Amino acid sequence: MANAEHKKIVEQGVHVWNKWREDNPGMIPNLNGIDLSGQDWSGANFTRTDFVKANFEGTNLENAIMTGAKDPSGVDIGRSYFDGANFRNANLNNADLRRAILIDADLTGATLLGANLSASDLTNAIFVNARLKGANLIQAQLIKTNFDGANLDECLTYGISTWDLSLEKTQQSNLLITPPDSPVITVDNIQVAQFIYLLLNNKEIRNTIVTITSKAVLILGRFTEERKPILDEIRNKLRMHNYLPIMFDFEKAHNRDLTETITTLAGLSRFIIADLTDPKSIPHELKAIVANLPSVPVQPIILKGQTEYAMFEHFTRYPWVLDIYKYANRDELIGSFYDDILLPIENKLIQGSTLKTESIYDSHIEKIEELCKIGLSINKLSQHLDIGTPKSLTLYIKSRGIKKYVKPKGKK
Repeated sequence: MANAEHKKIVEQGVHVWNKWREDNPGMIPNLNGIDLSGQDWSGANFTRTDFVKANFEGTNLENAIMTGAKDPSGVDIGRSYFDGANFRNANLNNADLRRAILIDADLTGATLLGANLSASDLTNAIFVNARLKGANLIQAQLIKTNFDGANLDECLTYGISTWDLSLEKTQQSNLLITPPDSPVITVDNIQVAQFIYLLLNNKEIRNTIVTITSKAVLILGRFTEERKPILDEIRNKLRMHNYLPIMFDFEKAHNRDLTETITTLAGLSRFIIADLTDPKSIPHELKAIVANLPSVPVQPIILKGQTEYAMFEHFTRYPWVLDIYKYANRDELIGSFYDDILLPIENKLIQGSTLKTESIYDSHIEKIEELCKIGLSINKLSQHLDIGTPKSLTLYIKSRGIKKYVKPKGKK
């Protein structure tokens, strides 16, 4: 409930209100639940004002100051509270909402062009069809914020925290991820903005990404009392060979995003080991993975005496699915792990890399032939193309029968 005195002053309009704020700078107004819908409050001074569940629907708040405040030493002495406030279709162009609390606020259809929302808390706020082009979201907290149909083009996003955003049909191009006075770097997705910035500026994160994509191995199988020890042994052997095993109990997961989770983990992996023994969730997992990830080899294994499930035959058509390795018991599996499982996978990876390089060379074959005719050395040719290595290029030239320039005898 709004303070009666404060409500009486605000009812006299923006000029009287601003004069009162100027004369009472230490006051923290309480206008909780007030209805200012459809009114003109452009340029209003609402610094450190509480507007919990207030109604600003259709209100003109252009250039209004609605920020929290700090004392001269920089200590926080108050924030403006708009928890659950209604800003539907409000005009907040260039409004100053720095450090404002907008938890559960409804800004559907609001216009916030150039608004300053830096360090604000936008948890569960609704910005459906709102226009925020060029808004300042530096260090804003965005948790379960709904931006469906909103325009976020050219927003400043340095230091934001984003979790579980809703971004259906959201415009989000040229988002600035670097701090002011720094070289400009832009991205087109607010959810990856903070990640890209960290990737560019944090060596440890870059190394982590390289480690995951070059060493991660996804292990699929049953997590029953009988089967889990086998998966644990595979995990231990992979660790001994400097791989990073990933195990996830899919049978305990019941959420609708399971397929996306499986695909994401598989896409991060160098290869996959799938135990087909007593399959339950394995058919679903492989269906989500195999056809879409030709660069990720899959090594199926199964206990001798068992037969792979009927639909697995479909996956054997894919070149990146290796022959099924059959093992009699734990000791045989572990004893032959490198020779019969790991080595074939690594050879498949090398083969895949070679085929990919050859495909790229094929797309430049005319250029390669032209440079070979003028006598460019293999090292310089490889540098010029910036593809593969001198060794792979030499093998390619031989395999395609490309003739190299031969200098006549006696010619200098």
